[in-house]
Amino acid sequence: MLNTPDEHEHQEIRDAIRSLCTQFPDEYFRKIDEQRAYPEAFVDVLMGAGWLSAMIPEEYGGSGLGLTAASVIMEEINRSGGNSGAVHGQMYNMSTLLRNGSKAQKDKYLPAIAAGKLRIQSMAVTEPTTGTDTTKIKTSAVKKDGRYLVNGQKVWISRVQHSDLMILLARTTPLSEVKKKSEGMSIFIVDLHAAIGNGLTVRPIPNLVNHETNELFFDNLEIPEENLIGEEGKGFKYILDGLNAERTLIAAECIGDGYWFIERATKYANERIVFDRPIGKNQGVQFPIADAFIEIEAANLMRFKACELFDAQQPCGAQANMAKYLAAKASWEAANVCMQTHGGFGFANEYDIERKFRETRLYQVAPISTNLIFSYVAEHLLGLPRSF
Repeated sequence: MLNTPDEHEHQEIRDAIRSLCTQFPDEYFRKIDEQRAYPEAFVDVLMGAGWLSAMIPEEYGGSGLGLTAASVIMEEINRSGGNSGAVHGQMYNMSTLLRNGSKAQKDKYLPAIAAGKLRIQSMAVTEPTTGTDTTKIKTSAVKKDGRYLVNGQKVWISRVQHSDLMILLARTTPLSEVKKKSEGMSIFIVDLHAAIGNGLTVRPIPNLVNHETNELFFDNLEIPEENLIGEEGKGFKYILDGLNAERTLIAAECIGDGYWFIERATKYANERIVFDRPIGKNQGVQFPIADAFIEIEAANLMRFKACELFDAQQPCGAQANMAKYLAAKASWEAANVCMQTHGGFGFANEYDIERKFRETRLYQVAPISTNLIFSYVAEHLLGLPRSF
């Protein structure tokens, strides 16, 4: 692998993940992608080794590590040719439960999650008619006789079919009855095995990449009162912890992708001989690779800044958003450079570039679009008028 300035940052974690990933070479993920399957064997090994429990405190059976370490785990999976999109929900959903869950909820769920017996990989926020205008969500949760009845619809909800628990954001007070539009929403833990077929219908959405994502339909789904996380009506504030963690972890994954693309491009440029010379000797080939590498290195710094603030429980919304933007942009530029360097071979499945090319393209759009990040920075950092 390339020698990068942060190469020795969390070296033990990097070495361990790289070693684990050698059990799952390119051929494994290529086959999973072709079959539109879920990498069950990979996830089982990852969970069995305790890596997806990294953020759970030691008292509950986890490693007690922070978002920084978690981001390195996600980075190295992607850098090794895998796709963290199959598992990253476990990490950022964990932060919502860890920071806002009750002791009873933590005692009930965390030991089983740490032991690999439960997966909490799904978070239901986005809706078809509201998109990222989260305060306008229409899914409602009405309290009645010690339980909540949930009705509504969600879309682009990932890993529902490969998770045991899901974090759900719903309105417990109508928008018309709150003083601030960010009030009146609450978050719940949903037991998916109990819910599916009993008020929750899941409809898969075929899409560009092998990413299990779905539409959800709620029809009087019953959720026990004790599954409410934190205080009723404060869910939007709580969910931000998960969203900031999500964006920072996505940034790390993009950085892992970026290094993967640079390594493949560099290796091919050194080995491919055209006109009796390696193509990497041509500045027209080497300059774009160098440019993409510089962008990844810069994004990497912002990723660690966001992690540092999150782990210190300091406000990190701006840094999480900027890290996600910079890393997604850098990985996509690296993907294009890698594809261009390989020429026609980049389109062949056996080189894995076209698979990773599709996977990293997602992060220009999700989990938050580039334009919304621009709007956030303009308003919250530059003091410009709100644009929407």
